[in-house]
Amino acid sequence: MSYVNSRSLNAKQEKLFAILRTMGRVMVAYSGGTDSAYLAWAAGKVLGSAALAITADSASIPESHKRDAEDFVKRFNLRHQYINTYEFENEEYVKNDSNRCFHCKDELFTRLKEVGDKLGFENIVYGVNVDDTSDFRPGHRAAKDHGVRAPLLEARLTKAEIRELSKNEGLPTWDRPAAACLSSRIPYGTKVTRENVRLVEQGEEALKQLGFRVYRVRYHGELVRIEVGKDELARALDPTMAARLTEDFRAIGFRYVTLDLEGYRQGSLNEVLPSAQTKQILPVLS
Repeated sequence: MSYVNSRSLNAKQEKLFAILRTMGRVMVAYSGGTDSAYLAWAAGKVLGSAALAITADSASIPESHKRDAEDFVKRFNLRHQYINTYEFENEEYVKNDSNRCFHCKDELFTRLKEVGDKLGFENIVYGVNVDDTSDFRPGHRAAKDHGVRAPLLEARLTKAEIRELSKNEGLPTWDRPAAACLSSRIPYGTKVTRENVRLVEQGEEALKQLGFRVYRVRYHGELVRIEVGKDELARALDPTMAARLTEDFRAIGFRYVTLDLEGYRQGSLNEVLPSAQTKQILPVLS
């Protein structure tokens, strides 16, 4: 990285710190991914015990992600707790139309507000960055409805910059692959249940154990569509590996095991949505 870029990057981090300093007591919606981990670390650095990272204890969050989230907060001595969320009891969420993410975030932010009122935390923040403004994420509307702030976006930080700053600060999450909730693996129109997200979680854990780094298990009833990183496709297509994938996924409960030849791409299930429905819903900062 050049000196100029490094100086600009450090300036953005200082802007983030300055934003957080003005916020008083802050709760961070913390999933353990690269963005929310960096935001939780920054809030802890600036605000100390006045920052609290909160993780939803939901069936849509893999157990391995929760363990990673716990390891991170212990390593950096961050305040942390779990809260229960009840999105699976909401039929609007379960029916899994294109607004599923809105109902999930609406539930999360409602529960966070309840905790904040009890513990005296005035602000809720979450880890949206500049790159997220070009993606279809209905959950952003829920954040706006609840007055949840996005300090990474306010500091104009991109995903690549967050990774670079995380690396500079020694955060182990700097190169963690992108990770969305398990419900995002279920096609729109197919009901989201604790049972089918559990199948997805088992499948992704199997891929992790086989040494794949970037992957998604897309649930299509009896059929599973496996996405792996494009640079890992050749390994997945090897006859020995293909046989192992077939064996493992049939043991999990799928009858038909398929490999997506396009490889992993973010939000592939959004490809079926009309383009008008996926229009930008977060403003690009000028």
